[in-house]
Amino acid sequence: MEGKTQGRYIPPHKRAAMEESQPQTESKFERFLQNRGATIKSLTDWGKRDRRLGTIDNFIFEETEKLFGKQVKGSNLDQYEDIPVETSEEFPEMTSFSDCEVHKCLLDNIQRMGYSAPTPVQKCAIPIILSRRDIMACAQTGSGKTASYLVPVIAKMLSERPPTSTVARSAQPVSCILAPTRELSIQIYEEALKFAHLTGIRIVAVYGGADPKIQSKELARGADIIVATPGRLIDFINRGKIDLSLVKYLVIDEADMMFDMGFEPQIRTILDSMKDNKRETIMCSATFPTVIQDLAAQFMNDYVFLAIGKVGSTVQHITQEIQYVEDDNKLLHLRKILNDISGLVLIFSETKMMANQLNDFLLNIGKKSNTIHGDKTQIERERALNDFKNSKEAILVATDVASRGLDIPNVSYVINYDFPGNIQDYTHRIGRTGRIGNNGSAISFVNEKNRNLYKDIYAILCENNQEIPDWLERTAVSSYGRTRNKRFYRNNY
Repeated sequence: MEGKTQGRYIPPHKRAAMEESQPQTESKFERFLQNRGATIKSLTDWGKRDRRLGTIDNFIFEETEKLFGKQVKGSNLDQYEDIPVETSEEFPEMTSFSDCEVHKCLLDNIQRMGYSAPTPVQKCAIPIILSRRDIMACAQTGSGKTASYLVPVIAKMLSERPPTSTVARSAQPVSCILAPTRELSIQIYEEALKFAHLTGIRIVAVYGGADPKIQSKELARGADIIVATPGRLIDFINRGKIDLSLVKYLVIDEADMMFDMGFEPQIRTILDSMKDNKRETIMCSATFPTVIQDLAAQFMNDYVFLAIGKVGSTVQHITQEIQYVEDDNKLLHLRKILNDISGLVLIFSETKMMANQLNDFLLNIGKKSNTIHGDKTQIERERALNDFKNSKEAILVATDVASRGLDIPNVSYVINYDFPGNIQDYTHRIGRTGRIGNNGSAISFVNEKNRNLYKDIYAILCENNQEIPDWLERTAVSSYGRTRNKRFYRNNY
């Protein structure tokens, strides 16, 4: 029939272009229109929820297959052999993903993603979450926290029949994952796509900086898992596009940042919209100050606290160098360092203006560089991240928008051109290297402006058996007393 392809209507202006030359010049949207009628059947009943037809869009299928193709292989779990594990209650640890009685489709996806063995946080967190207990999980950066909650949440959804939506024209997710930044939301969304591949579970990401009309159209087609930043999620709730009354699984990723940055009122608003339904809550982060633990506990019931490694610490397989550099000498010193190293380099600056200035400087000296910060459009930020991830040798200059949760594989060096304002942010920044037990390096510039953090810097270097500069050692001894030597810090911090 004219105007139809595989049972789907093709607009005339698209049809003409498709009939002329074909594949090489097709956009993603044109491929989507042409192929969305393809019958890739979902392997569970979730593909039939929300008036869906039990099939998976060919476009989503192709995009997920591409994500599998980009999967970075390799981890060094030997680095975690002696890592301390603390839980508030005893739970049996799993030794392999096959220990879990979960849907075969999920196990197949885990295998395709190259997960040969679980990391310590996965060994402990997955059994706790599968037992339907709330959990507050604190684990070092790059330790596999995202998989530690996605695997059991999707496993539990697959063990249940999908609920019937009760509100017309609104997406009614069963799982809601909150993240503080757009980039982290996109990263979690892409990981969830891989874990849920072929299951029929539909995942939608909503975040600021992207066109709300496009996100609204995605929501209109139904959503089983929503990955969201709080502000955009509340906007869609107020507009009647999302209804959270069926949410059974709530995840708050980078929870300390969410609360510390003032997201608490928005999180309370989101929880209020979930009404009184029985909900299981998961909170994750690499740092959990006591005040944040007390606040977070208000959102959970009878929760289990899990700490992998020392709360708020770095990891020993990241080599940390602290270098005293005056502000006027930083550019010259940076240039010298960059001439002696190779690979992917992530440089942190304190302000957006400085990030732009550094990027201009690097481009002028012939380095492949780009920036990511809050003044960039979402498209610019995504392009900068993708170009960086797909390079073998490049530099990305960033503000703290890139310090939390982002999994950028194979970062060789993190350079703190401007040292952060607290040691928690330092921990998160340098955690962009040395992912999943692999080795990494971090170089940080400090001077008298950072004197208030010398004690914390000294303590974290001692704790992780790092080399301590003589000037820092002298400062620590003179400022905090001779009894507080390396042994004291290694035993007490």
